[in-house]
Amino acid sequence: MDPRYPIGKFEMPAPVTPARRQQAIDEIAATPAKMRAAVKGLNDAHLDTPYREGGWTVRQVVHHVPDSHLNAYVRLKLALTEDKPTIKPYNEAAWAELADSKSTPIEVSQTLLDSVHSRWDRVWRSLKPEHFLRVLVHPEHGERTVDWLLFIYEWHGKHHTAHITALRKQKGW
Repeated sequence: MDPRYPIGKFEMPAPVTPARRQQAIDEIAATPAKMRAAVKGLNDAHLDTPYREGGWTVRQVVHHVPDSHLNAYVRLKLALTEDKPTIKPYNEAAWAELADSKSTPIEVSQTLLDSVHSRWDRVWRSLKPEHFLRVLVHPEHGERTVDWLLFIYEWHGKHHTAHITALRKQKGW
């Protein structure tokens, strides 16, 4: 197993069905609770341990997820309210090196993740089938649909939670 991709690399599901969309929405809604469970009982030494050699610490991963999902929430709203908006990428690695990602207690980001997901979930569950076909432009990936946002962020939450759970298993925490 490649420790960078404990659940494998992202693959867009085919075919996309209403049931598969619902499954993805449910998974996104469950991400905050799954992340909390993954870090439950960890101390500062654990939180400051990289999940792999050369990788982010558990603390940085916990702070990264709401950073990323907050960006995704905004991207979704742009895609739903503008015609083919071009979204702004951000330098995830540089964000992870900022003081808030390296030293803030994880509860701050867990609360942020809860709040973002509460709002995000309401938007996801309000969408009609045609909304999932709306287009946004990612400067690094080209034109993508709201379906792509849904499925990549379903994967993203599971991906980073698995970084933590795999490390816990490896270390016997």
